[in-house]
Amino acid sequence: MKSKILCALAVLNVGLALTLVFGSVTENQAMAQRVMRPADYVLIPGDIPGGGSGVVYIIDSSNGMLAAMAYNDSNNTLDVMPALDVARLFQGAGAR
Repeated sequence: MKSKILCALAVLNVGLALTLVFGSVTENQAMAQRVMRPADYVLIPGDIPGGGSGVVYIIDSSNGMLAAMAYNDSNNTLDVMPALDVARLFQGAGAR
């Protein structure tokens, strides 16, 4: 009985030693994953010239987009401006 336990412990020690040796011999390779992080938003309150309601400008700094939203008091709706590509807007600014 003691010889079987001693033999099993010896085999276990050899297995652990092999695991230790092969674990330290192989190279560790870094595997990067592409993580889609949420966008960074900046909200800027403002006024519409000649209008009675305010507007909130939304800048998505990760994707370079600009949008705006305004609350319409007369019919209780939220008016949304379609998003604009900021880089495209700035390219045309230097042409004048």
